[in-house]
Amino acid sequence: MARDMFHKAAKEALEKAGWTITHDPYYLTLQKDVAQYEIDLGAERLLAAEKGTEKIVVEVKSLMKTSLLHEFHSVLGQYLVYQYGLQKMEKDRKLYLAIPSFGQKKLNNIPPLLDMIKDFNVKIICFDSETKTIVSWDES
Repeated sequence: MARDMFHKAAKEALEKAGWTITHDPYYLTLQKDVAQYEIDLGAERLLAAEKGTEKIVVEVKSLMKTSLLHEFHSVLGQYLVYQYGLQKMEKDRKLYLAIPSFGQKKLNNIPPLLDMIKDFNVKIICFDSETKTIVSWDES
C-alpha cells in the first residue's frame, strides 16, 4: 500500500490528541481474496470508564494533486466504499478522512464539494502538517 505523504503527520496528530494507534494499516475484508481494503489507520481512546472505548479508522489524503475535483471524486468514492464496509463488518468504528489544513482551505473555496461532504456525511479530521496537531474535527 502506498501511503499518503502526510500519513506520519496525521498519525502523530492523533497520538497527541490522546488516541492510541491500534492498526497501521487497518484491514477491512468484505470477501476474502475479492474485496479487501487497507485503510490508513485504526485508533482507539478510552472514554469515561462507564462508556468504554471509542474506535475510529482514518484515511489520510493530502489533496495536493493538480486537479482537486478529480482527486476529490476519487477520495469520496473510496470513503463511501470504506463506510459501507464498516457498516457491514464493524459497526462500532467511525470512519474519518484526515486532511492537512491547506487541503481544507482548498475545499472551502469550492462550495459544491462542501455540500457533498455534508450530504454524504463525510467526517473530517483537519490537521496541521507542520505542528502535527489536530486543528478541527468535523462530524458533518
